[in-house]
Amino acid sequence: MATLFSRIVLGEIPCYKVAENDDFLAFLDIQPLTKGHVLVIPKLEIDYIFDIEDDLLGKMMVFSKEVAHKIKKVFPCKKIGITVIGLEVPHAHIHLVPINSIADMNFSSPKLSITSNELAEIAFTIQNA
Repeated sequence: MATLFSRIVLGEIPCYKVAENDDFLAFLDIQPLTKGHVLVIPKLEIDYIFDIEDDLLGKMMVFSKEVAHKIKKVFPCKKIGITVIGLEVPHAHIHLVPINSIADMNFSSPKLSITSNELAEIAFTIQNA
């Protein structure tokens, strides 16, 4: 059975896309820690990030870096935090989160509630950064 993220890749479930190439997709987390919180996934369904073939994993990091630079242009912050947890969805993914302190990366914190219109605006702004 396809994961939630594979269904997003296939277009069966909509997302707020910020970047895409042949191998990867970046889209807004709909339950973000901060505005601009983006998920980067390989289009190939792989559960555990360290099971990704080395060359593809390297390309995933470069793709994530490109997306992070765009996020930082739109959301002024000290850094773009990066984390891999991988327990929520059995499909490898990287979280890119605009941060000003370590507390901004606390996944136990309440998530933001952002309207679909605002998510669409944020995605458009990052795409065009």
